[in-house]
Amino acid sequence: MKRMGLVLGIRPEGIAEYRRLHAAVWPEVLAKIADCNIRNYSIFLRQPENLLFAYFEYHGQDFAADSAKMAADPATQKWWSINMPLQEPLASCPEGEWWAMAEEVFHVD
Repeated sequence: MKRMGLVLGIRPEGIAEYRRLHAAVWPEVLAKIADCNIRNYSIFLRQPENLLFAYFEYHGQDFAADSAKMAADPATQKWWSINMPLQEPLASCPEGEWWAMAEEVFHVD
């Protein structure tokens, strides 16, 4: 298992809609997350900075392949098309990436 943390900006005017959408994530999207070996997934909101922090545990062997499988899923694509206009990648995020990976510097069980 690998713990993963990611950061993304959210537009202030999109926060209420983002909360509404994530209060009832589509079952197909939740199923695809599980199918792609992702467990214990949480997204946190930090205001007033308007940052989203995602944490999940990856239980697979090939994160790139599982990410590609998720990206190819029609329900996930539709979900992203609704959510992405509410979000803003960080200025430091590499070209073509949306969520910025964060480095794990501490963990204790």
